[in-house]
Amino acid sequence: MGKKNKKKNNDAGEPGAAEQNLSVRDLLRVGPDFQLSAVDPRRIVAGPADKAEARAAAAALEGEVTEWQERLFAESKGGGQRRLLIVLQGMDTSGKGGAAKAIDRISEPIGLRMRSFGPPTREEKRRHFLWRINRALPPVGSIGIFDRSHYEDVLIVRVRNLVPEDIWSGRYDEINDWEKKLTDGGLVFLKCMLHISKEEQQQRLLDRLADPTKHWKYNPGDVDERQLWDQYQEAYQVALTRCSTDYAPWYVIPADRKWHRDWLLSNLVAETLREMNPQYPPTDFDVEVEKARVENS
Repeated sequence: MGKKNKKKNNDAGEPGAAEQNLSVRDLLRVGPDFQLSAVDPRRIVAGPADKAEARAAAAALEGEVTEWQERLFAESKGGGQRRLLIVLQGMDTSGKGGAAKAIDRISEPIGLRMRSFGPPTREEKRRHFLWRINRALPPVGSIGIFDRSHYEDVLIVRVRNLVPEDIWSGRYDEINDWEKKLTDGGLVFLKCMLHISKEEQQQRLLDRLADPTKHWKYNPGDVDERQLWDQYQEAYQVALTRCSTDYAPWYVIPADRKWHRDWLLSNLVAETLREMNPQYPPTDFDVEVEKARVENS
């Protein structure tokens, strides 16, 4: 599949009026009747249908998002326990690194905590599968980004049969219970699956091979994983529907178009922070008295 066969940016239908009136979270949220196979990875769900306009619109959220970040941090200084964790999952080449950069562009980097999860180390294998995840959670008042996450233990572990079925099959309920405990303690989950097509994945792998400066990003094992595409889609279907809860829902982002992926993700972050609505802590000193003290110091 060569570049000349790639679809143009405007080849998908634009969202209808009803869709435009819904929030991005409403449009992307996984519900009980969700079917991953019905999601078009190239669809423009909402917002600008033009690449340049979408990028400009996403960038315009920076001022709002950074103010919410400051409020979230300030709230924690007043005793608040809230924090935001953005979970990024997706097939190889789905753009988890690019998505993290999109969040970074509209945020204050000092307020972000980024963590990537690869194969567990020898020590991590001796522990409960959530042990390493607990150690990586962002502190209160901050925003964390997970590039892959605890869901690897019901995705690759399931597809590759890395542990017996009676073990991985029980992890869905363990994950739900663990996420409920964390949300009760003030952590807000924003779980995003970056959904790409098999054709787009093939093109991205070919693009990496065509550019010597991208060879370091190419992993021959990715081709082996492509042979298990259908099994991974089934594993995602189960994980998304079994672990999309009222307190920690999943959102599926059509990700064949990187610029649209970034617009959707930026709006998901902004919408989530708006709903959190963090507040500055109340002033616990007399402002006028302190002004006088400063002026006389």
